[in-house]
Amino acid sequence: MNSRISFVTEFTVTDRGGTAPDLLAAASGLSKSRIKEAMQKGAVWSTQGSRKPQRLRRATAPLAAGTRLRLYYDSQVLDREPPRARLITDEKRYSVWFKPAGLLVEGSRYGDHATLLRQVEQGFSAPRRVWLVHRLDLEASGVILIAHTPQAAAKLSALFQTRTIDKHYCIEVAGILGNPDSSGHWDAPLDGKSARTDYRVVANCSDSNTSRVEVRMASGRYHQIRRHAAAAGHPVLGDPAHGQHNAHSAGLRLMATRLAFLDPWRGTRAEYSCEDELRSAWGWAPR
Repeated sequence: MNSRISFVTEFTVTDRGGTAPDLLAAASGLSKSRIKEAMQKGAVWSTQGSRKPQRLRRATAPLAAGTRLRLYYDSQVLDREPPRARLITDEKRYSVWFKPAGLLVEGSRYGDHATLLRQVEQGFSAPRRVWLVHRLDLEASGVILIAHTPQAAAKLSALFQTRTIDKHYCIEVAGILGNPDSSGHWDAPLDGKSARTDYRVVANCSDSNTSRVEVRMASGRYHQIRRHAAAAGHPVLGDPAHGQHNAHSAGLRLMATRLAFLDPWRGTRAEYSCEDELRSAWGWAPR
């Protein structure tokens, strides 16, 4: 297995010019082919004057004198092979996707090729601009909305900020949480703020001493479901950060299964789900 290589290289373009692969290869000692790969994967940034840095992907892009190039090189990031997201529906102003577990939502300075946003950008016959309006953890899977205009991003973000969107999740937890069809809630404050998680038990698995649970969130705190479940003594299976004795060979058992809201443009209720993925991957679905 190759060892990880990580470093940052900067270069300021002079009057003599040159292409980004030529200049960064000379500055870093990497091959031009590796520089081109890093550019395509979003690890090279250019800055002109007081403008904000922008990712530079095109190897032949002209470079004005004074342009500052920066390569954020991390071999582990660049070699990452991400799972593929699935388009659920295209509503033009926004699209709805199923994000599999193990896929980052957005990138970093070291690259963005292994992310949902980059896959969405390239997922249509004509590339589109993308805006993130909500998130899912790396380890989680499920339905996610991506906006394609600033106006759509503002309107969809407002749904989450005003809590006028119904968010449904399915989880598997350690222990028997209650009888099938029983319900309850967890309302312990998180990070000094109120937080409420409502749940309904779908089924119990006595052989494995686990429960299948449908969850709705009335708030949206960091790792809310995972922290509430762990604090209640029923950590989500496969959660690497919260709870004990909850290992699972398939990873985190948390899926955002459904989003429902009043469509800001049509004025009708919109609902999107990925219960097919839940049935095929987990073998069950909410009743």
